[in-house]
Amino acid sequence: MSTEARSNFLKTQIQSDLDGGLVEQLVTRFPPEPNGFLHLGHAKSITVNFELASRFGGRCHLRFDDTNPEKENKVFIEAIQEDVRWLGYKWDGEVRFASSYFQQLYEWALHLVEQGLAYVCDLSAEEARDYRGSLTEAGRDSPFRCRSVDENRRLFEGMRAGEYAEGSRVLRAKIDMAAPNINLRDPILYRIRTAHHHQTGGEWPIYPTYDFAHGQGDAIEGITHSICTLEFEDHRPLYDWFIEHLPVPNRPRQYEFARLNTSYTLTSKRKLKHLVDAGVVTGWDDPRMPTLAGLRRRGYPAGAIRHFCEEIGTSRSDSVVDVAMLESAVRNQLNESAPRAMAVLNPLPLTLTNLSTPATLSVANHPNNEDMGTREVPLTAEVLIDAADFREEANKKYKRLVLGKRVRLRGAYVIEADSCDYDATGAVSRVYARIIEGTLGEDPPDGIKARGVIHWVSASSGVRAEVRCYDRLFSDPNPGRTEDVMAVVNPGSLRCIEDAVIEASLAHAEPEQVFQFEREGYFVADRFDHCRERPVFNMTIGLRDTWNTANA
Repeated sequence: MSTEARSNFLKTQIQSDLDGGLVEQLVTRFPPEPNGFLHLGHAKSITVNFELASRFGGRCHLRFDDTNPEKENKVFIEAIQEDVRWLGYKWDGEVRFASSYFQQLYEWALHLVEQGLAYVCDLSAEEARDYRGSLTEAGRDSPFRCRSVDENRRLFEGMRAGEYAEGSRVLRAKIDMAAPNINLRDPILYRIRTAHHHQTGGEWPIYPTYDFAHGQGDAIEGITHSICTLEFEDHRPLYDWFIEHLPVPNRPRQYEFARLNTSYTLTSKRKLKHLVDAGVVTGWDDPRMPTLAGLRRRGYPAGAIRHFCEEIGTSRSDSVVDVAMLESAVRNQLNESAPRAMAVLNPLPLTLTNLSTPATLSVANHPNNEDMGTREVPLTAEVLIDAADFREEANKKYKRLVLGKRVRLRGAYVIEADSCDYDATGAVSRVYARIIEGTLGEDPPDGIKARGVIHWVSASSGVRAEVRCYDRLFSDPNPGRTEDVMAVVNPGSLRCIEDAVIEASLAHAEPEQVFQFEREGYFVADRFDHCRERPVFNMTIGLRDTWNTANA
């Protein structure tokens, strides 16, 4: 990666560990659970782990912590791999799975049983919660905690053999039911589950918990720095307890950093799944979703997301980042990289009364980058302008077309409006205007300048297109604080325009190609729906941040 990462406490810690000989080579990992699509918060974790590995000449693994088969599937696995690649990263070696270590994890669980450090418990889930205690009250020992090593081994082997009903028994670590840290109050290591697993099929009737599998997976893979977010800080003593009491080949250390919390953004996969299941959005990759697949489909550049994650830095203090920072990064990158084009979203016919012969104009694809070249744009007597760009009369603040006043057609002539027609409702249905001769790239010779510049498309060569205009999915700056996510969904988050007219060249755009539609914003050819016969563009972002103004 060419982006220079900012200094943070993780770099200091890693450098100290390398200098002190505690590790020879840095090995990190990105360990998603394949139970949904990755979201913006995951982008931070991805950049932290991969960028640190790159900076220190180390390696970064991609491992799926797939211990919950009921909620996981291969669709999520494939989507996550695609997201990591799209962000610009390459993991070391093959994709890894916690499920590949199930036999080793089972043997280590037997080791804890034989050491008297684990036992089979028959308490129901409700009884176990009652015995566990609370933050202010110590837990109580399970009545099954005193089972002998031989009985625990026999029962656990029976669980492995599928001899018991789902939910009837669990294997628990024997630590301390009075521990102030609830995670140490005899946590569950294995549950009986009859679910089909996407990798192992029906081979295993028992599945390890995330807490048991995660750290041991790190140890198996030789991870040196297990970097995770702050919600796992209270789990670190348990992480270390397993490493201390098992014959693991390596001893990784866990370090926590503050997760990425962004305004107007939801990063609960459970709540995002609810939006998908309820049909509020079209899927996990809906361009309104804060998933990486959604941001990609909306036209957000991967480089802008990486830059945003680097800019906010890495710390141990939780905070909420204004999503406008991400939007600014997107605008800045697209302003440099996106070619310009013209599209009329609300067409109003305009007749150029003195243009007898069509003309072909050469228009720059980018005002500040000659390397992007030019394109040919036909100018005909019948053109389309945006209805918002014409008024019969207006004050001086209105810098668009007014009867008796002048504007310049982008990349073309200065014109002056003379008259207009009306439809049966009294609305303007057509405008008539004259070209001011000698104004192609020049000011009017009579010294009367244009009020402004408007965009346009030839009526005969323009192509009808569907344009999807997006706004923020949530109206509340902190949508995660409410359990009823439906209550904060922005009803105006999507507006479909099916009769927009675009330059003919835009119909030939490649999927995921982003353009600046002059005076409108940045738009991307939809990754899946766009084709020459039916062009479809998604609005990536406006030219300016209008959200704060509109909602002030």
